Amino acid sequence: MARILVIEDERKVLRGLERGLQDAGYEVVAASNGEIGYQLATSQPFDCLVLDLMLPGRDGLSLLAELRRKGKTGPVLILTARDAIEDRVLGLDAGGDDYLIKPFGFAVLVARIRALLRRGRSDRETVLRAGELEMDLLQRRVTRGDLELTLTPREYELLEYLTRHKDTIVTRDMLGRDVWKEPAHALTNVIDVYINFLRRKIDRPEEESLIQTIRGVGYILRG
Repeated sequence: MARILVIEDERKVLRGLERGLQDAGYEVVAASNGEIGYQLATSQPFDCLVLDLMLPGRDGLSLLAELRRKGKTGPVLILTARDAIEDRVLGLDAGGDDYLIKPFGFAVLVARIRALLRRGRSDRETVLRAGELEMDLLQRRVTRGDLELTLTPREYELLEYLTRHKDTIVTRDMLGRDVWKEPAHALTNVIDVYINFLRRKIDRPEEESLIQTIRGVGYILRG
């Protein structure tokens, strides 16, 4: 049985999540403020964290960033009442794996948690490799051979996703959903632009690109 830590300061929402997730078959631990939640998250093992951003005691963004600094790599689902793109980016850059905007349907929450738990087994890796390319997930450091590469946060997220799925075709829909958290059709040529940014940074002159385009389908990172 998966253990889930829910950190939410609205008592009614917290109790509803606790009861609903228990009925869905999960073991649930609840915390109503950031400080208590942080102590629980750092002292007990959990398979998934459901985290509200607006918390008393310690806000969700700083809590999440500190957990990642301490090497806590378990999946985190962010809950937020803010729907601005900038707020979503802040949460994902702090280390969140997915987000839901309040109000949300409980069935959607459970589906997102199931997806994160499926991914969580491989997400606990701290180093990803594809040939000579290496990603240190704790230090957010990327190297190819002896060369350290400087990536933007979005480039890093994209490369991490491709590396986790190395030697597997990744569609534009997958990248839109899992990296940008937006429908691929709404991104026009943004995905293609970032793929090209990555190629310029990780490829070597006169060598075949690590990221191959599968025409009409998507991309594949050879590892």
